[in-house]
Amino acid sequence: MALPDLAVTNLILPETPHAVDLLCRKGHVLGVSPHAPGTAYENARVIDGRGLTLLPGLTDAHAHLREPGQEWKEDIASGLAAAAAGGFSNVMCMANTSPVNDTASITEHMTKRAAETWPGGPRLFPIGALTRGLLGKELAPMAELAQAGCVAFSNDGRPVADAELFRHAMEYAWDLGLRVIDHCEEPTMSPGAGMNEGRVSSRLGLPGQPDVAEAIQVARDVLLADYLRIPVHLAHVSCRRSVEIIERAKARGVPVTAETCPHYLHFTEAEVEGYNTLAKVSPPLRTRDDVLALIQALREGVIDILATDHAPHAAHEKETPFGEAPCGISGLETALSLSFVLTDKGMLDAADIVRLFSSNPARLFKLPHNTFTPGDPADFVLFDPRQAWKVTPESLFSKGKNTPCLGRTLTGRVMALYIGGQPVFTRGECAPAATAAASRRTHGRSS
Repeated sequence: MALPDLAVTNLILPETPHAVDLLCRKGHVLGVSPHAPGTAYENARVIDGRGLTLLPGLTDAHAHLREPGQEWKEDIASGLAAAAAGGFSNVMCMANTSPVNDTASITEHMTKRAAETWPGGPRLFPIGALTRGLLGKELAPMAELAQAGCVAFSNDGRPVADAELFRHAMEYAWDLGLRVIDHCEEPTMSPGAGMNEGRVSSRLGLPGQPDVAEAIQVARDVLLADYLRIPVHLAHVSCRRSVEIIERAKARGVPVTAETCPHYLHFTEAEVEGYNTLAKVSPPLRTRDDVLALIQALREGVIDILATDHAPHAAHEKETPFGEAPCGISGLETALSLSFVLTDKGMLDAADIVRLFSSNPARLFKLPHNTFTPGDPADFVLFDPRQAWKVTPESLFSKGKNTPCLGRTLTGRVMALYIGGQPVFTRGECAPAATAAASRRTHGRSS
């Protein structure tokens, strides 16, 4: 085997009984070998991993980075800083910018900004608008968007009610070798309510959205996928009814895939008590029964991936009466911590997290990823599952501080992210300090 130019030693690889060393050369994985104290790696940069957990770089298939047009909420530089701090080497960003990402020029602006602000990654992969202006009236120029770099199409936030139009979108996307991602919400049933219809909404006097509003759209998409034999991907599934439809569809061989988000695995509608706008999200947080159904679906492969649905908002936008506040949770930086909580509870294991947040989404959307096989890109995370940290506005790199985790202490934290064998984010002493450019990109903070 060729000599490594980077060796990260004394690491814990999930599902491996002994400590390992990760060996890399020219930005790619050379191999993983058992750790032997005192081993000398000549001419290599050697990093002491200090027993941290080694994970592949993560892929987020669903994020809102707000640029262009809504930079007071987030911009590409700050969004990718949050992604790096969360362990994400790939980020797919939704099209609901202003102007909407429905032309090649907007797509190219987004990828250019990413290259300017984070040239070493995280990598940005735009999702093109499914319809012009996200208005649901006519298809966006999908071939043009794909040629400009879009990796999927979605009307996220504004579900397409026209089934015939949605059918054609699925067909054209598949002709381009790409998938449609659908925000499943029946658009006449309390759209954007941000609150589950049930006992809590009744007690608070808030209009709620029933889980059947999501399930109706899920059923429509499943039927179209079955009829056309063309895949469809279902965004941020939140309830048992949807899980049951997807499970039956997969048993029949329907080409449907789905995602859910860490906040749907931890929080319930009870978070809205006190009219807490930080818990206002679309689809809304549901019941404990829905939480358990989603976790089981992830464990059994009914739901294929985890995604953050990172939706940052400015503080003043959430500091309003509940009905006026926008929906959305800032999720890039808390996602891995929340996910690993489930391993402590025995609900998922670390291999599940790797499958759901790395290998599955990257394969689904044909993105680069690391399986620690020789030749893979040296994109990896050093994660401390024992480190406790308090979620505060100061501890988050995203401009969006809108998370129900605010003020809470989480256990498990990303200590470093390497992309192509180079550190793009570091925290503490687990790895060499980031370059001056990277430090500037992350506002010079390491907390």
